[in-house]
Amino acid sequence: MKKLLFFFVLCPILGFGNDKKVPSSIKDVTVYLSGAQIFRKAQCQLNEGKNKLVFTGLSPKIEESSIQISGLQSVSILSMSYDLNYLAKTESDPNVKQWEDEIVEHQHQTTLLNHIIVGLDEEEKVITSNRSINNRVQSLDLNRVKQISAYYRERITEIRNEIFKTNLKINEHKLEINKLQKQLAEINNAPEEEQGELTITFDAPISIDLNLSISYLVRDAGWIPNYDIKSKKLNAPIDLAYKAHVYQKTGKDWDNVKVTLSTGNPKVNVSKPNLGTKYLNFVSRYAKRPKATPKKKGYAYNPLVRKITGTVVDASGAPLPGANVVVKGTRKGAQTDFDGNFELNVSSGKELSFSYLGYVTQQIPIYSSVINVQLEEDAVALDEVVVTGMGIKREKRVVGYALSSVSAEQMLQGKVAGVNVRGRSSNSIRANSNISRILPPLYIVDGMPLAGFMEGDLDENEIQSVEVLKGAEASAIYGNRGTNGIIVITTKKSTIQDDLTNTKFVIKKTYSIISDGDITAIEINTFQLPAEYEYFAAPLINENVFLTASLKDWEKFQLLPGEANVYFEGGYAGKTNIDPFTVKKEMILSLGIDPNITVSRKQQRNFKSKSFTGSNRILDRTYDLEVKNNKNLAVNLKLIDRVPISQNKDIKVDDIEPQMANYNKKTGLLTWNMKLDSQESKKESFSFQVKYPRGRYISL
Repeated sequence: MKKLLFFFVLCPILGFGNDKKVPSSIKDVTVYLSGAQIFRKAQCQLNEGKNKLVFTGLSPKIEESSIQISGLQSVSILSMSYDLNYLAKTESDPNVKQWEDEIVEHQHQTTLLNHIIVGLDEEEKVITSNRSINNRVQSLDLNRVKQISAYYRERITEIRNEIFKTNLKINEHKLEINKLQKQLAEINNAPEEEQGELTITFDAPISIDLNLSISYLVRDAGWIPNYDIKSKKLNAPIDLAYKAHVYQKTGKDWDNVKVTLSTGNPKVNVSKPNLGTKYLNFVSRYAKRPKATPKKKGYAYNPLVRKITGTVVDASGAPLPGANVVVKGTRKGAQTDFDGNFELNVSSGKELSFSYLGYVTQQIPIYSSVINVQLEEDAVALDEVVVTGMGIKREKRVVGYALSSVSAEQMLQGKVAGVNVRGRSSNSIRANSNISRILPPLYIVDGMPLAGFMEGDLDENEIQSVEVLKGAEASAIYGNRGTNGIIVITTKKSTIQDDLTNTKFVIKKTYSIISDGDITAIEINTFQLPAEYEYFAAPLINENVFLTASLKDWEKFQLLPGEANVYFEGGYAGKTNIDPFTVKKEMILSLGIDPNITVSRKQQRNFKSKSFTGSNRILDRTYDLEVKNNKNLAVNLKLIDRVPISQNKDIKVDDIEPQMANYNKKTGLLTWNMKLDSQESKKESFSFQVKYPRGRYISL
């Protein structure tokens, strides 16, 4: 009876131990703005009937409801469960064992060196003791004393020097140990000991081999849009590098996987709203106001931001000093200074709340290290002012930035001697076989010179942009090889798939992304955009002069809000933001401040002007603006100021004298479009009068 009882107790254990464990590997990853979808492949053999398999080595951060299995053929699934195994160790970096062995070896060498020092110390003690004994037991003549003293001095010096050198070697080993330990700490950053396991019971009508595909969503992963904006000089096109900063801390490395970036966010609630009937009735005057309608949000949380700077302004662009900036859900916050600027260190939280008395509170995800906010007055709808640029005519010899809009034949035909381009139907670029033998152009594809470029080497659908360089410009870059012209071709780094609700960038190159939370930069594509340059100044709110570039046709590149690094004339100019959700036909980028152009704004003092008339107070305002170009070349400058607009019938704004400015009566904005020669100065002025009841106050 005891044997039978033991058999029944042991049966479940034996049954569990016979569950077949099946390995799988990650082949494809779709990374969303928050989260990722993993696609694994697994091969397994099923016997006829029920088969219980355990798929091991999965991420411990899987959204269980998202698990999908495909490739079943005639097999059906009877049950499926996802669990965490806390006994299995997460796969470690292959270098960890090597680094641990090196640490042990350095510690071994350190111990041996310490033993040498101990031996030398003992020898020194023996010498010192022997010298003391000799002095007590025998009298020595002078020569003998000199001999013994010389020996003691030489040997003690040798011992001390050897101890010193040995300590240096010990310190070297300790430094190496410290470096290796830091490297291990980096690899083991927030280590995950548990592993995910997926247990599936299959029902197979016959014995069969399956190639299964397993897909699921994981947390703690995502990508952040990032840009590099480069301009070589004024009048040159803008080179825009669209990049993704991909991160993941899912507990499993993604080794050599195909990456797709999606603009979707599976965590967003996509349920449509229901609008019911509104019933009116009397309520208390202190009843709560209805909540503001949620606005469209396209900003993705960036977990890598640790410090945020920015400016808070009102609808007119004037700074709001004392505005509150708080990390939502925490007590961490800051207030804007007199110029509306703030700086805030962020260690937790995902959103910032911007508030100011009399203004509508805004909440924005922490998507960038630079966040500028414009607050709207509460219960007052103000027209948003969008300032566009006049620009400088571009004369750069750029063939184009997309062959989808202009055919290769139109772009390259006749640009370089010896180059002939076939029509679009051929989908290829080729050199004229007769002339190219004499005057072959140099082809540069993705920065690499290609010798013997021939027809069919590059499909037109792979081309992102083409630029032709000739003459001195070509020779200056590539010397004699560029004598007969250069064709610079940039290929696409990804293909775009427009789905119904999101856009996907399918990256051509495979990537390995370690599960340590660090960034892996992936280039989505590079574009060359025509730009119109101009300098911009609004001394009422900022006495700096900004260089701006106005871009058009940017909509087709599926840009997202993100941080941008600006480079101008080969140097780093600073950071800015690209926010396609706030612009219309033109995107205006700020390329930095030019200290060689100065602007000033001063108010004329007219103390003889009447301050009062009857029951009204009168304010006369006249402002003088002065601009000077200290550069060695002529520039175009847009100068902006404003006349206030009254929103109260008791406040009258009259006697407006815009002088030489273009005056917009609806917005009150004054605009001067001026051309300044080198070292030239210009002065402008405008005036207006404000009349309002005595005893009341206004802010100009």
